[in-house]
Amino acid sequence: ALGLDRPLWEQYGVFLSDAVRGNFGESLLHQRPAIDVVLERFPATIQLSLVALVMGTVIGVIAGSVAALKRGTFMELVAMTIALLGQATPIFWLGIILILVFAVQLGWLPAGGRGTFAHLVLPAITLATFTSASIARLLRSSMIEILKEDYIRTARAKGLVSRLVFIRHVARNALIPVVTMLGILAGELFSGAVVTETIFSWPGVGRVILLAIESKDFPVVQAGVAVISAIFILINLLVD
Repeated sequence: ALGLDRPLWEQYGVFLSDAVRGNFGESLLHQRPAIDVVLERFPATIQLSLVALVMGTVIGVIAGSVAALKRGTFMELVAMTIALLGQATPIFWLGIILILVFAVQLGWLPAGGRGTFAHLVLPAITLATFTSASIARLLRSSMIEILKEDYIRTARAKGLVSRLVFIRHVARNALIPVVTMLGILAGELFSGAVVTETIFSWPGVGRVILLAIESKDFPVVQAGVAVISAIFILINLLVD
């Protein structure tokens, strides 16, 4: 039934032929197509990843811009210290601390699951922390380099107000490497949400892949990895 009696090269050929058509076989645990098991969890992962990406981008752009424009001040020190901590903090530890503080001790937000917007807050913050920190540090470095360019000095010499110089010349050029980084971070969010989804019992693709690994449901693992890989490639093509 599984074709294991055939030569290895033939088994691999059949697998590739089926995989191209989205057929990864039946789930050993759920007894239905593996791709269906993955795709029905995909909206939850998309929702969490998009919210975390938007949140991280907004915070990162604001922090990076402040750090670059207020270089050498206390505001830059605070922004870059927070960014450094954001990059250095393990996601699994941060998620547990957020649950302990805001769900267990304060009781403000639910500890896990998916339903209302409140369920989305803690896992989105957990995922957005690293994203915002990476964007802030990259944008700050990019802006500092651009602020030294001759055309910035020329724009100011022509009498353009600082706001227009920032919007038309500094921000537009500084965001080019940030957009490239966003493509990589978006792919990492879609594929790296496994830990966050597990901590917060978020019913997404990452969690279903982890459960499939634990139960040795290999068709679901293959389908999940294939879907995540395809999205990662598409996002990077879009960014390019």
